[in-house]
Parts: sequence; C-alpha cells; structure tokens
Amino acid sequence: MNVPTSRDGRVLPALPYYVMALVAVVELATPSGFGLMPLMSLGPAFAGLVGSKRRTARIGALAVLLCVMLAACEGELGRRRVYIASISIAGVTAAGLLAVALRQRRDAELASVRSIAEVAQRVLLRPVPRVAGELRVAVSYTSAVAQARIGGDLYEVVVAAGATRALIGDVQGKGLEAVETAALVLGAFREAAHDEPELAGLGRRLARAVDRELEGERFVSALLVEVPAGGRHVRFLNFGHPAPLIVRADGSTLFPEPPAYALPLGIGVEGGEQPAPYSVDFAPGDQLLLYTDGVSEARDGAGDFYPLADRVALLKDPDAEAAIERLRTDLVDHAKGPLHDDAAMLLLRHRQG
Repeated sequence: MNVPTSRDGRVLPALPYYVMALVAVVELATPSGFGLMPLMSLGPAFAGLVGSKRRTARIGALAVLLCVMLAACEGELGRRRVYIASISIAGVTAAGLLAVALRQRRDAELASVRSIAEVAQRVLLRPVPRVAGELRVAVSYTSAVAQARIGGDLYEVVVAAGATRALIGDVQGKGLEAVETAALVLGAFREAAHDEPELAGLGRRLARAVDRELEGERFVSALLVEVPAGGRHVRFLNFGHPAPLIVRADGSTLFPEPPAYALPLGIGVEGGEQPAPYSVDFAPGDQLLLYTDGVSEARDGAGDFYPLADRVALLKDPDAEAAIERLRTDLVDHAKGPLHDDAAMLLLRHRQG
C-alpha cells in the first residue's frame, strides 16, 4: 500500500467537487440535450476513495441536486434523461458507500495487524540499554515492509560477567519464517551470552542451536562482538556478515575483516571450520557501528551503493541516538524511497569518549 503524498492528501478530497463543477460547466456550455448529466455520478464515485460514508452520501445528494438545477436552467425538468441521470447517480453513490464500508473494514484490519506486529517486534527486538557496561548504545531499525514494521534483521546487547556482548544478524528471506528464525537466534544468544566464558564458545553454541532448528535453505549471517570491561580492544566473531565499521577519534575509519571468512549460521557443512575470533584496538573516543547489508547495499536512483565510510561525519553528534538517527535519515534520503531490504544499525561508544 502506497502512502499518499501531501499533494494527494489535498487533491483527492477535492476531486469530486472539481469533477462535478467541470461537468456542470460543460453541460451549460454545450447545446441542450447533449447528455452529459450522467457524468455527474463521477462525483460520488471519486468520493468513495477517501472520507466517510456520510461524506460520500452528501456528495451523491449534491450531484442529484446539481442535475435538477441544470435541468431547470435548460428547461429540461421532467425529461427522461434527467431521471436516468439521477438514477445513475443514486446507483453509483450506493456502490461508493459499499466501497467506503469495505475500505474502512480493511483499514481497521490493517491497523490491527500493524498493532500486533509492533507488539511482536517489541518482544522480539527488546529495547537495548542506552548504557551497557562501559559503552553507550544506540540502535536504528528500518523495515523494508513498512506495513508490518517487522522484518528479519536482529540485534541484541547483553552485559555479561566481565564484558559487554552484542549481536547483529540478518536472516535470509522475509515474512513469518524470517521472524521465527530471528527469534530462535536471539533466544539462543541471550541464554548463551551469560554462560559461555569465551566468544568462540558462544559462537559454537549459537551455531549448534541454529543448525538443530533450521530446516530447508534458511540461514543467518551474524556478527558477535565482545568488549571486555576495562579493556581497550574489541573482539569479533563473524559468520558471513558485513565487516563492522570503526570510526577512530581522529575521524579515520576501519572495516576490520576476519582472518578467514566463515559460512553463515544454519549452513552446517560437515567438517567445516568455525570462524576464528579476532581483535582490534578500541579506545575511548572510538565508535563501533554494526550494520546489516540493508545499509551497505542500499542503492540510489543511479544504482550506486550507500557510501557508508564517507558519511562518518554524521556520527559526530555527542548524543549517540541523535547521531545514528542522522545516519538513518541520510540512508533513506540516499535511497530516495522505501528501502528494498531491512536495515539495522547498532552504535557502540566508550562512555569516557
């Protein structure tokens, strides 16, 4: 469903009146008996597009009244064509009232579905803490399915013993199956993040849970992150996910790649190697941006990808949430319309910075 633009919001409510006025002017300007009066039914026909049943009925009554006034001006009262025009208007008005009733019921059902989806989204993707250990956290999620506001991207931040751990992932596919898979991964991470002392162990446990439950061709790219308390480095474990972005205090950028690429979660290859953890310096003043491919692969009208590294200046705002919102707004502006894929971003900053 396309959301009407502000221009549509002004034109559609006035369209029935414009049409009826045009028919009246043309009818008066043409020779008597030209037969344009039935076109007055276009007024209540267009009225059914927006507004209430009462408004549609009111415009239908106005259309009949205009026919009578036109007939009086032309000396046509009592003629058969006037009766035919009035009956046509009454029939179209009745059809318009039915259309309005169906549209209102559909809108109510859609509002209910969106409300349920929003509740499911809040349960699935709980609000992340603004402060996690020694980090400040901000998150942004833009679903490609605007009607449901729910998709297959996932994220979580957990403060475990001695470290802050984060997860960002992207489920292959869309719809309810993607949401179910996201719920599976998040549940496994939330439990294992508190139990596993090592990041590699957390990754193995997550992989076992996903391999055990997923069926068919579904898989999940995921990036696990660990920032030890009091440490000045960050550890990663990458399951086929886009490399994170580190923005240094001096404005320089780094996309730390894994030493060897691993398959996403759910693609259980017998004897396949698990990803190896790797570390990068992460000092006060640095920022770490985790994101899904809905960000890095967003294209503009010319087909150019979103230049994430060139937009790091948008993250200078001292307020982490304001900074990531500026980046999200710029991403949507780059796409010049709805995104073609869900886009999740998780921003981590040292509190001292």
